[in-house]
Amino acid sequence: MYLCARKFLKLHIMDFKQEIARRRTFAIISHPDAGKTTLTEKLLLFGGAIHVAGAVKSNKIKKTAVSDWMEIEKQRGISVATSVMGFDYNNHKITILDTPGHQDFAEDTFRTLTAVDSVIIVVDAAKGVEAQTRKLMQVCRMRRTPVMIFINKMDREGRDPFDLLDELEAELGIGVRPLSWPINHGKRFKGVYNIYEKRLNLFTPNKQTVSESIAFNNVNDPDLENFIGEDAIRLRLELDLIQGVYDPFDRQKYLAAEIAPVFFGSALNNFGVRELLDCFIHIAPPPLPAQADERLIDPTEEAFTGFIFKIHANMDPNHRSCIAFVKICSGRFERHVNYRHIRLNKQMKFSSPTAFMAQRKETVEEAFAGDIIGLPDTGNFRIGDTLTAGEELHFKGLPSFSPEMFKYIENADPMKTKQLQKGIDQLMGEGVAQLFIHQNSGRKIIGTVGQLQFEVIEYRLLHEYGAQCRWQPLSLYKACWIESDDNDELTRFISRKHASLAKDKNGRDVFLAESPYLLQMAQNDFKHIRFHFASEF
Repeated sequence: MYLCARKFLKLHIMDFKQEIARRRTFAIISHPDAGKTTLTEKLLLFGGAIHVAGAVKSNKIKKTAVSDWMEIEKQRGISVATSVMGFDYNNHKITILDTPGHQDFAEDTFRTLTAVDSVIIVVDAAKGVEAQTRKLMQVCRMRRTPVMIFINKMDREGRDPFDLLDELEAELGIGVRPLSWPINHGKRFKGVYNIYEKRLNLFTPNKQTVSESIAFNNVNDPDLENFIGEDAIRLRLELDLIQGVYDPFDRQKYLAAEIAPVFFGSALNNFGVRELLDCFIHIAPPPLPAQADERLIDPTEEAFTGFIFKIHANMDPNHRSCIAFVKICSGRFERHVNYRHIRLNKQMKFSSPTAFMAQRKETVEEAFAGDIIGLPDTGNFRIGDTLTAGEELHFKGLPSFSPEMFKYIENADPMKTKQLQKGIDQLMGEGVAQLFIHQNSGRKIIGTVGQLQFEVIEYRLLHEYGAQCRWQPLSLYKACWIESDDNDELTRFISRKHASLAKDKNGRDVFLAESPYLLQMAQNDFKHIRFHFASEF
């Protein structure tokens, strides 16, 4: 009996570790319009999660992507919120986080990068490395996140592939190693050669379904000329050049974020996507250890831990509910089991945890380290909250940065005051912008990093909450969170600067500086007060 119990426990532990080892959780990031959301959808297509690109529940083909499910995203043709999508592929559980590319929503992307184990960067073959790509790469480099690069739109006239590789190294500050190679480009583009598997699949371009392919296991096969003509000779010469210029691919250097594997293709026409996906599941990291303030958390620890990295309101417009997105850092999460909410120091159990396919979700009985699940939120959660099986842990903070644009928000319809208040509370809880309450006037101030956020807030308040708002201009330079160990000096500061003080949504003191000069003067006059430009300190 004892031996049977030990054998069962050993099998249980093996199954548990195998479940975690087969998970791959990554974000797709890029400059706007590089094709990030198109690539996301084609990965879902190859993974069998959808059967027709652009398909929605009615099974009619529309021009909008699965991951861009919010109405304003469909109208603007851009992503304004991170979407989470999961599917199984070749015995791996893959979770994709499709992030906003627009710089006004970069903060959502920065937070998302704390919840993934690796990243795929999408680069436009014609435009090369763009400003937002550089900024996002800086975050990856800072976190030492393994990065793959997909050079998209090879079917359009663009830059020479070797020039693009040189630019990637120079602009992103990372070594590169091509693992697929394009057969010509622009109008003469005929597909990609899979360097990693030493295999060539010639697909028929197809924007909506996965088409059959003609396979060559030997690039020196003389029959290749019958399909791609003189490009066969060019391909062989370029592959020889790659072997001479670049070191063999070293997975350990990739995992250490020292080199980035590079793939070429056309996401729109399904070229190069399977090569990327097949290689990704083999070389990308399984769930990685997560750093808490107290200690390093290993994903294979049996005790559950996780943190909230995103909150989204109105994923189901019929119920006006909020969903808190949890990255599971270790162990197994189970439905109907009590877990400890660290900030509130209370036990909570969840009857309907969900897994996601864009806005479509299904209840799950269990989930493992590396998974991202959604928990219904009635106001209990904030971004950055930690959940555990009981241990006192605090995962590294998810900062909100000081806004760059400010406006007063006012009610344009007195009959919808409650709707406006609920809308503001829920949207600010998402972290799309920041709310400050002016201490003198009591007026609400919205702070953002760009004008587009104001437009998104106004649109969502109207269409999701039935509330109309109007904006009033406000000229401010910075919003700084303040704290001090010297209570007397803090009291003097609050007394002297009361006309420039506000509270954030969590009740913390914020100094509203009207100019760089006034901020510098405040810092010089009050040496014992700390001025923070991010909300985590």
